[in-house]
Amino acid sequence: MVVSEIRRCLNEGIEFHGELLNFRKDGAPLYNRLSLIPMHGDDGYVTHVIGIQLFSEANIDLSSVSYPVYKQQTNNRPSIQDLNSASHEHAPKVQSADHCGILQLSDEVLAHNILSRLSPRDVASIGSVCTRMHELTKNDHLRKMVCQNAWGRDATVKLEMSTKMVGWGRLARELTTLEAASWRKFTVGGRVEPSRCNFSACAVGNRLVLFGGEGVNMQPMDDTFVLNMEAARPEWRRVKVSASPPGRWGHTLSWLNGSWLVVFGGCGQQGLLNDVFVLDLDAQQPTWREVASEGPPLPRSWHSSCTLDGSKLVVSGGCTESGVLLSDTFLLDLTKEKPAWREIPTSWSPPSRLGHTMSVYGTTKLLMFGGLAKSGSLRLRSSDAYTMDVGEDSPQWRQLATTGFPNVGPPPRLDHVAVSLPCGRIIIFGGSIAGLHSPAQLFLVDPAEEKPTWRILNVPGKPPKFAWGHSTCVVGGTRVLVLGGHTGEEWILNELHELCLASRPDDDDDDRY
Repeated sequence: MVVSEIRRCLNEGIEFHGELLNFRKDGAPLYNRLSLIPMHGDDGYVTHVIGIQLFSEANIDLSSVSYPVYKQQTNNRPSIQDLNSASHEHAPKVQSADHCGILQLSDEVLAHNILSRLSPRDVASIGSVCTRMHELTKNDHLRKMVCQNAWGRDATVKLEMSTKMVGWGRLARELTTLEAASWRKFTVGGRVEPSRCNFSACAVGNRLVLFGGEGVNMQPMDDTFVLNMEAARPEWRRVKVSASPPGRWGHTLSWLNGSWLVVFGGCGQQGLLNDVFVLDLDAQQPTWREVASEGPPLPRSWHSSCTLDGSKLVVSGGCTESGVLLSDTFLLDLTKEKPAWREIPTSWSPPSRLGHTMSVYGTTKLLMFGGLAKSGSLRLRSSDAYTMDVGEDSPQWRQLATTGFPNVGPPPRLDHVAVSLPCGRIIIFGGSIAGLHSPAQLFLVDPAEEKPTWRILNVPGKPPKFAWGHSTCVVGGTRVLVLGGHTGEEWILNELHELCLASRPDDDDDDRY
């Protein structure tokens, strides 16, 4: 009731005064007397909301099975029961705990059939209802089931290493609230030689893989490097492959599943490419293998790509040999015996563009953001977002209508970073931005919300001065690694910035491994 009243007051732009039941870290209950006061700008719109909290002890018996979740107001105003008495013979009464149906179920049925199907946020809320629910929801196996059902098996497999340090309950809370997010800078060993730019990088488990790039005098590179972040002292090493794709830059490198990678397109020695190569990084003799496919899209560079279900490659937009921007979207199912490209037909497509990002959320849904887009006869940086559900019978691009305070969303940009969180939210930062905006500023959106809202995420630590989509990847599901900075044409690939999305108990103040 109180939360609904808070929501109503915020939506109507009026003051709220009420009390909420909260808990200290040790589980002791307390009341939070909360006041929310909207502040209006000269144009009459709400620009800020001031929140004032006053805490007081709550005399509640935690040993009982259940207790009220909000404090009954003591005043002379009629209660809901009194108001309803005219139309009901008897006022509603709180059911005795002895007759509460759900609490008559066994712990096994509660955990496996009910609690495991809820979201991590809801499970955390239910844990505050009574002592029994608190004990049930503390179970780490239950928390893992909750995360797997909510986020998918692939996401939980990626997060397995992180949970060994902090547990599923804490990890779910930190990825939901982002309370532990922080930047740090560190250096690694080894060398990526020759030096290059415009390479592409992605993560395979806890390993970071780099392929290709543009060398001196625009020389396309065809080598592969790996950085094992699980090593005591990570260092770059060249992967000895028996065969490599033609050298290229402006391509995309994506993780498929297990230890498999896929590379598409880019600019090679003879011009733009539209070929597909896959690599099993854990093979006894790693070999890049070309995938013969029917009906390939036009050769292109500076496109965007992502993978679905660990087997499907999605490619969108980019630039042709003649400089024409593209607006098409193609899908290639790599599980087929004879893979064939399929253009996803839509009645409407976003303006053609390059340097944008494609992010996956909700298993089959795509979010396109930003890029250098065609606007009439001009090409302008974009801050528009579009969504598509590939799982629909007739997938369609739709512009994402966001709400919130004016000028809170990301400024127009291209070649930026888009990070998909396990819970479906997406973080945008970095890239080439018009004006004096900081590339280190983080923006967060949940495209699955009924009314998606851009939020600014303030994170402590040492953020990078620059961050580019082709040189940033997510390792282990919780570590966003930005490869170095650059001075002129020289990339410093031994300097890394890490956006830690969850706590790491083994972290210290040392900037070196």
